[in-house]
Amino acid sequence: MNIYEQHLDRHSANYVALSPVSFVERSAEVFGDLTAVIHGRRRYTWAQVRERSARLAAALQAFGVGRGSTVSVMLPNTPEMVEAHYAVPALGAVLNTLNTRLDAPLLAWQMNHCEARVLITDREFSPAMAEAVARLREQQGVAIKVIDVCDSEYDGPGERIGEHEYEALLAARAPLPRLQGPADEWDAIAVSYTSGTTGDPKGVVTHHRGAYLNAVCNAATWTMPHFAKYLWTLPMFHCNGWCFPWTVALLGGTHVCLRRVEAKAILDAMREHGADHYCAAPIVHNLIINAPPEWREGIRQKVRGMVAGAAPPAAMIEGMARIGFDITHVYGLTEVYGPASVAVKRDNWAGESLSEQTRLNGRQGVRYALQEGMTVMDPVTMTEVPADGQTMGEIMFRGNIVMKGYLKNPGATDKAFEGGWFHTGDLAVMEPDRYVKIKDRSKDVIISGGENISSIEVEDALYRHPAVLACAVVARPDPKWGESPVAYVETKPDAQVTAADLIAHCKSLLAGYKVPKEIRFEPIPKTSTGKIQKFQLRERARSSSAIE
Repeated sequence: MNIYEQHLDRHSANYVALSPVSFVERSAEVFGDLTAVIHGRRRYTWAQVRERSARLAAALQAFGVGRGSTVSVMLPNTPEMVEAHYAVPALGAVLNTLNTRLDAPLLAWQMNHCEARVLITDREFSPAMAEAVARLREQQGVAIKVIDVCDSEYDGPGERIGEHEYEALLAARAPLPRLQGPADEWDAIAVSYTSGTTGDPKGVVTHHRGAYLNAVCNAATWTMPHFAKYLWTLPMFHCNGWCFPWTVALLGGTHVCLRRVEAKAILDAMREHGADHYCAAPIVHNLIINAPPEWREGIRQKVRGMVAGAAPPAAMIEGMARIGFDITHVYGLTEVYGPASVAVKRDNWAGESLSEQTRLNGRQGVRYALQEGMTVMDPVTMTEVPADGQTMGEIMFRGNIVMKGYLKNPGATDKAFEGGWFHTGDLAVMEPDRYVKIKDRSKDVIISGGENISSIEVEDALYRHPAVLACAVVARPDPKWGESPVAYVETKPDAQVTAADLIAHCKSLLAGYKVPKEIRFEPIPKTSTGKIQKFQLRERARSSSAIE
């Protein structure tokens, strides 16, 4: 034992497990009088948000929620979604944010897989959630507790499906004295479901340490100031809003909530509330670019956007520059808490032409400051490719901003971590300045509007039609969604089927955003052994232009 290990023990005065829950307590303590949430007619200060979150935590605790319990939420970007990100982790429980675009069978499957004990759901989604809860109760044989949210800013259809109403539940409980966080920072904070290479959903389990560090990274990467006004154009159900619920708490900023992501609502919020930061897939940036210029009148502050999802088209980056919005391009996956790399802008780029700036900014970039490693490797030899901008390899990460693994799926976890790195499945080159540029996706996953679509899942649906002999689904560039699925189909001899027939068939089996936007009845290229050559189909569909 050396001298620095003698009488220098870890204890409560000098060591606390890292958890982003601590950011909420600090902002309530230091900035308690400042506005934390804006949502239509509602306003909450940081002191009020902390109290509401502590009341929710107390109510969940009374339901038996504790360390290792799962709480599922089906919510749009509302104050209740913010509060769930603070209350659930404070109990050591695990937050499962459900994709509002999914259908009932898949929602039930996910809640069953992560063994959810409580569901918090917005009244808007009651038709799908009522069916999902019924399926879940049949699968589990136990009754999940359901809490209904009746948002003051929603007056559309939808019935309550649970035995508890959110506001009444909060009013009935005294707040916990403190949002404590876990004893072990390696404890799970969230489980988020994403499509894998086979189309089977995988539960990505993340931990408090990673969420804490990535929340800090977001602020450092963007040089976000204190009291930033963050507009929720990115769904909080997607990778926990890229950890920004906790980043905003870190900075004592303001959550400007949006139930609907529409161009006028976005620009109105920027004007009325001074929103100055937002994150989104390329489709949302395109909404802003194509909005009538008069909608942007009166926005005086500098607006900064972060873009990820499908690699942004050059036209989008140029368009945002022309209207004066400052765009930062980031890259990541659910498995790395959302963004984990950034195309850091160098000062000398400003002297380049707009087209060259667009090319430089369109790369996936370099690792986040608190991510320990990012490189491009040959996945077979696990050696780094030369930084020549030509040699292809697979993007890999390692460090504290990498998931714990896949829930109940040790085989997939082991495969993802082979060789001591997380394998993204994205093929790229490393340029001479060591900035990474994606060239293809080995997973064949289509990213549409920031959401992953498994081509295999869509193909499976098509194959269930009796007229389909062979099919393949690839991405095509889409000016609105970034990418959308296009299906190539060979029919059985004498079969009579139209594109409209197959699209209707897919709609009966898939969530709407997964349905092919186009069916092409064309020969499908195959190898001598019958393997479909998707790269040729991508060339036909010009899907590669979506990531140029």
